Amino acid sequence: MRRFQDEGGVIWMASVKERIGDDYKGRFSFVMTPDDGAQDREVELEDIRWNSRRTAERTLKTMAESELKRRLRSATGRAA
Repeated sequence: MRRFQDEGGVIWMASVKERIGDDYKGRFSFVMTPDDGAQDREVELEDIRWNSRRTAERTLKTMAESELKRRLRSATGRAA
C-alpha cells in the first residue's frame, strides 16, 4: 500500500485489488481509496492489470508519486 496526497490536499491509499473468478489473466489491479475510508469514493484503475499480486505490488511500490496522482486524476475524470 502507498499513501499519497492529491493536488486538493486529500490523502489517498493506493493498493492492489484482486478480481475473483476463474480467469487469472489480469486478475490484479490498483485501487485508490481516500484515507478517510470513504469506500463510496473508491477508484479502481481498470486499465492497469497484472497476473500476479507480487508484480502488482512491486509496481505500486516503485511508482513515482507524480504517476499515482496522474492516474488518479485520469480515473476520477473518467468517472465524472
